[in-house]
Amino acid sequence: MEETRRRTLHGRRRGKKLRVGQQSLLDTLLPRLALALPAEPHKIDLAKLFGGRLPPDGVWLEIGFGAGEHLVWQAEQHPDVGLIGCEPYLNGVAKCLAHIERTGVGNVRLFTDDARLVMAALPDRSLGRAFVLFPDPWPKTRHHKRRFVQRDTLDRLADLMVPGAELRLATDDPSYLPWMIEHACTHPAFDWLAEGPADWRGRPADWPGTRYEKKKLAGTPTFLRLRRR
Repeated sequence: MEETRRRTLHGRRRGKKLRVGQQSLLDTLLPRLALALPAEPHKIDLAKLFGGRLPPDGVWLEIGFGAGEHLVWQAEQHPDVGLIGCEPYLNGVAKCLAHIERTGVGNVRLFTDDARLVMAALPDRSLGRAFVLFPDPWPKTRHHKRRFVQRDTLDRLADLMVPGAELRLATDDPSYLPWMIEHACTHPAFDWLAEGPADWRGRPADWPGTRYEKKKLAGTPTFLRLRRR
């Protein structure tokens, strides 16, 4: 897809003016963690990205990591996993960098643009888990085409995920939930891991909450887990 025709799936790039410390992290720490896209048709060298060797427990991808609380928590809990986080909102990137500096995790790499660019450049069958947590719901009907959960993005995620890999989705928007179920839970490459309402109403133990969830949720959150066939 040509960049000029790529649909915008995210909101603004910047919010309020960054504090001096946040800007310093963007200037100094981000360049050490930033994922640089290779020239086409080359794919991302995951061993090189993570310091010269593939992470022993594989690579996970978080699309739209917000302030990075979930991303960094997963990195702390799974030090042998390499985590790639994508987030175009620079204020959120700055907050994520602060969490990385505070915890000292070394297994996170960041991409500060459209996640689909990374998805196009990753090798097939390279992901052990993927997260799409509380994406922009684009609630107006005319904007539904901008929702991240679409058949084409799910098709690409299916190509990227190894058999048995887990896809996790979450939303607090009542109009996005049936959309996710229609598009993701019926996708032929995935099995929805739910046997009853408790399986999507309850948060899994290894799925931490974030400040966003505490302050800004519009409705009751729903947690969907799917497995790559």
